[in-house]
Amino acid sequence: MNGKVFTVTQPTRIRFGVDTINDLAGLVRELGGSKVFLVIDPGAAAAGLLARVTAPLIAASLPFEVYDKVAPEPGLKLADNGLKLAKKAKCDCVVGVGGGSAMDVAKAVSILLTNGGKAEDYIGLGKIKKAGAPKIMVPTTAGTGAEVTFTAVFINEKTASKAGMNGDPLYPDAAILDPALTLSMPPHVTAATGIDALTHALEAYVSTQAHPISDMYALEAIDLIGGNLSKAYANGDNIEARGAMLLGSLLAGKALATAGVGLVHAMAYPLGGMFNIPHGLANAVLLPYVMAYNLIGAPERFALLAEVLGVDTGEMNRREAAEASVEAVYRLNGDVGIPRTLAELGIPAEEIPEMARIALTVTRPVANNPRKPTLEEVMAIYREAINGWE
Repeated sequence: MNGKVFTVTQPTRIRFGVDTINDLAGLVRELGGSKVFLVIDPGAAAAGLLARVTAPLIAASLPFEVYDKVAPEPGLKLADNGLKLAKKAKCDCVVGVGGGSAMDVAKAVSILLTNGGKAEDYIGLGKIKKAGAPKIMVPTTAGTGAEVTFTAVFINEKTASKAGMNGDPLYPDAAILDPALTLSMPPHVTAATGIDALTHALEAYVSTQAHPISDMYALEAIDLIGGNLSKAYANGDNIEARGAMLLGSLLAGKALATAGVGLVHAMAYPLGGMFNIPHGLANAVLLPYVMAYNLIGAPERFALLAEVLGVDTGEMNRREAAEASVEAVYRLNGDVGIPRTLAELGIPAEEIPEMARIALTVTRPVANNPRKPTLEEVMAIYREAINGWE
């Protein structure tokens, strides 16, 4: 590690455990909040989680305003509209409940409440000057890790492209991780969000920005997710597996926040912006194809990943073990019903050149990638992901 320079910021207070949602009202008051702007995605609300989350607020006589107009791939206007409602209701604390989309909207509203302007003003890195309103995240999927990251990702309606707000003020002040709130996730959501979290950890581990602290988070996350995703998918009521997945997602979020992600994410962005493919699902389908491309950039790291994923590598050389990590992820995808190809998602091959062009504009993940891709190579990966492996 000689010459390695890295920074780790970890401001989020984490409350983990079954029924910890009951602590929400006390946490709001500790942070100085008196009226909550509650951002919840429709899926979580439909699963009955709105009543579960608002119950402790009602019991504590804490007023709240509900904002449930959240799309799976949110546009910037959702944040701007949320700001208008939050200001009109005179809310001074923001709670995000659901998957990454709801939490990203909540984080953006928090920033807009104190910084002013519109959401598009803060796309990029380091444009947020003031701390946001107190914000608490309550993940109900085990996937994005948005409860501990400094990023909020949106579709820019003007350009039909995805872009992120990035900066330390976006770190949530607190997060409540209650495994009981994830029990209602249907299997297909469990699968897509689980592989999304695995992608975060895997990409952080092989990132050019990886360091001992990010490695610690990433490897533990990979171990937890690799050992529990299939169980949670097979039996959604398995609270132990659900808890392990929620913790794995959290640790994967910490890994990506400190080491960044790579080419999988860059290539997933145009799938969301152009075709509205949910981010986690796009990551999941692309992951093994990008891993196979990246192998030669960090063979020793991919070889260790195979061991963490449960492969017996004792009789393998380093290259064989590295290739086994790809096979393990591809097999896990199959076990949990992830589509094998982009063709199954309806992605047309004729759009490959434009997708590849956009992917290479997502500069930070591309820079983090262990292998530096050309336009032709990104196009080749897309073609392989559309056609699939024999």
